[in-house]
Amino acid sequence: MQSTRTFPLAALMLALLLAPTTAFSVPSAVKDYQVGDRLQQQDSNNKSKYKKVSWDDLIPKDWDPMASFKGINLSKLKDSDPRAQEALQKLRESWNNAPIADAMNGKPIRIPGFIVPLEEANHQITEFLLVPYFGGCIHVPPPPSNQIIHVFPPKPLKNLQMMDAVWVNGTLEVFPSDTNMGSAGYRMKADAVEPYKN
Repeated sequence: MQSTRTFPLAALMLALLLAPTTAFSVPSAVKDYQVGDRLQQQDSNNKSKYKKVSWDDLIPKDWDPMASFKGINLSKLKDSDPRAQEALQKLRESWNNAPIADAMNGKPIRIPGFIVPLEEANHQITEFLLVPYFGGCIHVPPPPSNQIIHVFPPKPLKNLQMMDAVWVNGTLEVFPSDTNMGSAGYRMKADAVEPYKN
């Protein structure tokens, strides 16, 4: 279910319009998703110590991701308009410094998301970003930092690739980091990474 609080449609549309073209491609195996699609939170397989959480749980309740757009009529901006570029820059700065939900620190969680590989060795993923919607970090600017988890899997991942949907189990840490694909507000040394299934 799409949250109205997280990633409002106007912000995503502005990001899509103004995003530079990218050299990254998404493998054909994951093309059933459209940019902006989010995974269902239902999980019939969770019978463990990990609490299933939503991406909204990682956002402080009083944070407004659209604060940068107050007073701007996005429907009247074209991608060539300098005001649109300025709005996107403000959005990026705000999202890179998005506040973290400190109460989530040290919590064992289970969360679904999409993989954005950071490090690979012998066609195996050794480090990745987990993002809440399809295309985040590659087709559109990165989500807010409080919506990115920097994940270190327990062992290199085989048979997974860019934008594959997965469930991740592990203890969440508040640990900001900057990567070449986006700024993450959280880190996790995962105990398990599984292909996503409802």
